[in-house]
Amino acid sequence: MTKFTTEGTGWLKVQITTGQDAVPLGDVKIQVLPSGGTEPIYEGVTDETGVLEGMPLACPPRALSLEPDPSQLPYGVYDLTAELAGYNTLRMYNFEVLDGEVTFAQQNMEPINETTDGSPVQPQEDIVDTPEHGLYGQGGSGPAPEVPPIVEPVMAYASPTAAVALLAYQEVAIPDTITVHLGSPSSSAKNVTVTFRDYIKNVASSEIYPTWPEEALRANMHAEISLALNRIYTEWYRSKGYPFDITNSTSYDQFYVQGRTIFDPMNRICDDIFNTYVRKLGTVNPYYTEYCDGKSVTCKGMKQWGTVTQAQSGKNALEILKYYYGNDIEIIRTNNIKNTPESYPGTPLREGSSGVEVKVIQRQLNRIAKDYPSFGTTNVDGVFGPATTSQVKKFQKQFNQTADGIVGRNTWYKISYIYVAVKKLAELGSEGEKSTGDFVEGEYSNSALYVGSRGNSVFQIQFFLNEVATATPEIPSLAVDGIFGSGTQTSVKAFQTKYGLSVDGVIGRNTWDAIYLQYSSLVLDEIPYITSPGQYAGVVLKLGSRGNTVKRLQFALNMISRYNSSIPTIAMDGIFGAGTERCVRAAQSYYGLPVDGIVGEVTWDKGFEVYTDLVGNIIANTAIPGTYPGAPLMLGSQGLAVKEMQYYLYLLSAYYGALPTIAYDGVFGKATQEAVKIWQQLIGLPVDGIVGQQTWTSLYTQITVLHIIDGSISGLFVKPYPGSPLLLGMDGTAVQFVQFMLTYIKPFYSGLLPNTPLTGVYDVATENAVKNFQTEFKKTVTGVVDAATWDALLTIYFSCASKSYGPSQIPEGEYGGYVLVQGSTGLQVYRLQTYLNNIGARYDTIDYATPDGILGPETMKVVNQFQKEFGIEVLPYVDRLTWDAIYSNYQNGASSPQFQAVLKRKRKLSLF
Repeated sequence: MTKFTTEGTGWLKVQITTGQDAVPLGDVKIQVLPSGGTEPIYEGVTDETGVLEGMPLACPPRALSLEPDPSQLPYGVYDLTAELAGYNTLRMYNFEVLDGEVTFAQQNMEPINETTDGSPVQPQEDIVDTPEHGLYGQGGSGPAPEVPPIVEPVMAYASPTAAVALLAYQEVAIPDTITVHLGSPSSSAKNVTVTFRDYIKNVASSEIYPTWPEEALRANMHAEISLALNRIYTEWYRSKGYPFDITNSTSYDQFYVQGRTIFDPMNRICDDIFNTYVRKLGTVNPYYTEYCDGKSVTCKGMKQWGTVTQAQSGKNALEILKYYYGNDIEIIRTNNIKNTPESYPGTPLREGSSGVEVKVIQRQLNRIAKDYPSFGTTNVDGVFGPATTSQVKKFQKQFNQTADGIVGRNTWYKISYIYVAVKKLAELGSEGEKSTGDFVEGEYSNSALYVGSRGNSVFQIQFFLNEVATATPEIPSLAVDGIFGSGTQTSVKAFQTKYGLSVDGVIGRNTWDAIYLQYSSLVLDEIPYITSPGQYAGVVLKLGSRGNTVKRLQFALNMISRYNSSIPTIAMDGIFGAGTERCVRAAQSYYGLPVDGIVGEVTWDKGFEVYTDLVGNIIANTAIPGTYPGAPLMLGSQGLAVKEMQYYLYLLSAYYGALPTIAYDGVFGKATQEAVKIWQQLIGLPVDGIVGQQTWTSLYTQITVLHIIDGSISGLFVKPYPGSPLLLGMDGTAVQFVQFMLTYIKPFYSGLLPNTPLTGVYDVATENAVKNFQTEFKKTVTGVVDAATWDALLTIYFSCASKSYGPSQIPEGEYGGYVLVQGSTGLQVYRLQTYLNNIGARYDTIDYATPDGILGPETMKVVNQFQKEFGIEVLPYVDRLTWDAIYSNYQNGASSPQFQAVLKRKRKLSLF
């Protein structure tokens, strides 16, 4: 047991997440023990935000850390254990506590390596063993490179043009991540990829003490940042064939300890200066800021202990750096930060601020609140009011910042960083999702749009792009008039520049898809509880309503008006005035709804359905969706009526796994005939493959019921094993799905290689990633995806997906607003399994469903057993009726009036 004096007190704060900060983990059991001890001195559990704080721990007095004295340990040393069912146990040994400072144990817990052969899951442990602190052991940097980076001073170039060209080519960027080799360059040590900011906080906590004067800390951290950026900028190791950016060996680089705790000052200062670096005047590259402790080791550069003396004498960070590196240096701050949606506006945002930058923060905070629901949500109106202040304060407290409600540089970039982290999993999930059953809105028209183009497709994409422009300062607003003029071209070029597309001012498929993706992201960030832009937001709109949801309603009505002159055109200003009310009444009358001028769920859903049908050329301009064409459709039939019927089959295939996904092309071929037969069989109609009135009505009625009563699908797309192994040199969608699974699970397992691009080509990088996966999960290492590796990938993918949705904002027992199918994951599935198992304990006919948060064949079988036992129609999904019946039985029992009332409900739609 490590001994130290105990006159001082420090504090410990624990923060546990999974998926690289994307999902907080609550209910994690935390124990703190003396280093090498067996009896805990503190126990607690993390809250819903994954935090447990306020743990005082004895340590040596502060003065010992301000003078170099190798005879006395200047910090306290403790151990920590974190446990949560379904995750590897985390054990941290010898973490450091200093007098008057907060130590952060910020850890990602990894899900247990699931087995794929039915064998019991073996308990596992993740170990973090912190060595002696760099100032007490072996800190400092490696020596400056013998061969300096080949970057000449700008002044050496004969022409200003050449100098500008060099700067443009060699611009310094702050990376999103850095790959660290945990040993000397030629050793066989492990490589880890971590965020650049986390790397700097770790190095600073390993190299210097948090008790030092502020300016000494800043000088040291500027040096640590610059040294790391120099290694990346010059590709010092990668140019020599190494697959990493830097080592953690102090003989070569600087001290990094994987998984160690972080000190509060290092966390705060890094968030402020992570995008700065030191450079020599007249040069571009970050300077190699060599340093050492200056006591046990000497060097040409900065002396760490000397910075304390210099700061105590009154020097600021720049003056300290000039003292060691010469007067010809400067500190540069860059806004070229990779994977940052928007740059800091330059001045703090606070209550009373307004504008696009406020909208950016509100939207990002609302998206973060999906995973941190205690933050609450606010209107994305660009006005920084009390609700936004409250959100910002909660965010700041959660992420270890001064909770003042002001969005300065630190908070801006921290919000951006967390926003990107939580969205990565969501966007990956959307790449892997199956059809949700939602009406198709943002589909490319298959014709490029450019200056001179006119029509409905131009009008539609102008609206999407203009909405993106209102939230993106770099993109100018444009007129939404259906005419592709110079203003639209300018905005398109600005969008293409912003999002890394070819800048030609033409909207082809790639630009169209990118615009719609950003538009969808804006809508879903603004309204965290919907899953697609066209979904009803739960708010009734009527005369006097205002906001972006009103504007989207006005857009849909105007799109309908462009096809159907019976519906008047209105202003898209976000204000529900008399004109909008008249337009709503006209649409309600024309499409057979109660005429009241109020937009509830039925009117909203019908409006979105008609709009998307028209732009998708599913129905004729003045047709009413769902109207039987008057004559049966059969093999050989063609036209819009066939296309409409095929579209309904396509949407229903999301809910019914037995239904094949067919093209809706207006041609009744063999594939359509087979899909019709399967549908008829599913719902008990005569199976003849002909769509008469009864079959037509069943299709449209079921789509309408599912949309208005049950909601869209929440599920993950899964491809079946292709039947033969995948290996180097192959390509196709099966390879792309393997790459997708590897990319999805990477955030949950630190030992896996960085993300694999979803190219669909089985290249060397993919082979290496497969080998790495096989090693991590104890499979035969071949680099080939055989059936066993495929199944293992699927198992881990589902396991991670079930944990990637964060705390649920849906109250216990309440229907989530979406249909659960095979492939659905998350807390709602876990709740469903819990309810079923409670019921199953009372009924022999209902089996046990493993409560893993994954709706697989086993759980669906139990759902069907419940449906059959209680006379509910057996369906391949969990809709509102099934959910309510299961929860009511779980809560009240089968004989209760509440459960019997649920059973009396019918699966039919009453619109009026």
